[in-house]
Amino acid sequence: MNWEQLLSTKRSRGASNKNKYTKSTDLRSEFEKDYHRIIGSASFRRLQDKTQVFPLDKSDFIRTRLTHSLEVSSLAKSLGQNIGENILVYRKDSGFTPGMKEDICSILQCAGLIHDIGNPPFGHFGETAIREWFERNLPVLSYHGQPVDKVLTPQMRQDFYNFEGNAQALRLVTKLHFLVDEQGMNLTYALLNTIVKYPVSSVGIDKQSGNIKDKKMGYYFADEDIFEEIAAQTGTNGLRHPLTFILEAADDIAYKTADIEDAFIKGFITYYSLLEELKELQEQYAGGARSAFRPAEKLEDLYRRGKEKHVNDPEEYAIKNWIVRVQGFLISCATYGFTSHYEAIMEGTYAYDLFHQTFAEKLMDLLGDMAFRKVFTSETIYRMEVAEAAMIDFLMDKFVTAVIHYDDPGEKLSSIDLRMVSFISSNYKNAYHYHAEGKPDIERLYLRLLLVTDYICGMTDSYAKRLYQELKAII
Repeated sequence: MNWEQLLSTKRSRGASNKNKYTKSTDLRSEFEKDYHRIIGSASFRRLQDKTQVFPLDKSDFIRTRLTHSLEVSSLAKSLGQNIGENILVYRKDSGFTPGMKEDICSILQCAGLIHDIGNPPFGHFGETAIREWFERNLPVLSYHGQPVDKVLTPQMRQDFYNFEGNAQALRLVTKLHFLVDEQGMNLTYALLNTIVKYPVSSVGIDKQSGNIKDKKMGYYFADEDIFEEIAAQTGTNGLRHPLTFILEAADDIAYKTADIEDAFIKGFITYYSLLEELKELQEQYAGGARSAFRPAEKLEDLYRRGKEKHVNDPEEYAIKNWIVRVQGFLISCATYGFTSHYEAIMEGTYAYDLFHQTFAEKLMDLLGDMAFRKVFTSETIYRMEVAEAAMIDFLMDKFVTAVIHYDDPGEKLSSIDLRMVSFISSNYKNAYHYHAEGKPDIERLYLRLLLVTDYICGMTDSYAKRLYQELKAII
């Protein structure tokens, strides 16, 4: 892979590499134009009412998908600056230019904004609820007398059984913003490829391969053509785009540190419980690793500083400032992870995240494990998730039943099904009709099922809850 091709400014409609440096009254780069398209979109605005960890939280401090995405965007750009400068200073790539450094920073800034844009309401549990709904219901739903799971092709079926917000993000920005035309936001191919964390289809998932790119699916059967065009234009051809490693590292830094901070504010984690686990981690360091960032000592130092400053809550002061220090340390480690494996990443043979075998690896593992033990498996979160599952299941039941025979020649919808279909955004229905035109019946059925997930994924937490209450006649 080479940067000239990886940084392709091609779009499905208009703009191409040959025009990259053409004089214009608009002095923005193509990637800066992407940024303005994203922040002006309704899908991006909806992230302000989508869950990061705590659904429908009343606090104005707890993170939403919007604030998380802004943090990822900022961290990704910082990583891009560090890594780009390292490539230039140490001459790791003779073809890499200062202009390319600016471009990767702009791409990563944009990628951070949209990396979660396809996620359904209620966070990652919303994805789980949708997957499990399909596993239970596709075998019992009927289409012209046959079970739907038997009618669909293996890849179509696996798309639903492995439903994934990452794949939905690519679909949303390339097809579902049916405003100007069928090209969605019409973003650059370099940006689109950066957000594809897993460049495999649902039948290409291989969790045992040892390669991070094979863990989940990155695109639906419905979007295979656009994915292959993007991969061909950028020269990745089934490999991870190098910038994807950087985006993933920024995402990991953002959510693993933020989850600890939010958990502290919500009372799931205390200063002392965090300190105790960090001390245990420090004891595992040996030899040269002892010279690395020492997280427990840093937390204690900050607590003492808070006491000396006579702040109202030295524990809160310590944790919030510790998060900032840790993020700086993790940025350094991710920079090292990319630059020390530069050749393997550019060849597409690097199989791990950027924290693999760095000083940060055990700390990242601890933060994730602590959030899982203290927050995600708590009774409070479980109660929320049971309620969320009930809402997702009800909406899936109603809308999938309604669309099974929608736009199906010779079939008449019931009065209730007609009304359910009318609730679906005309934007999504227009996209469905455009892409279903001339397709075989089975593919049209598949696209109708995607129409439901498209609509539900576009819902905010509050809208999903309100629609559920209205349809259940809960006053």
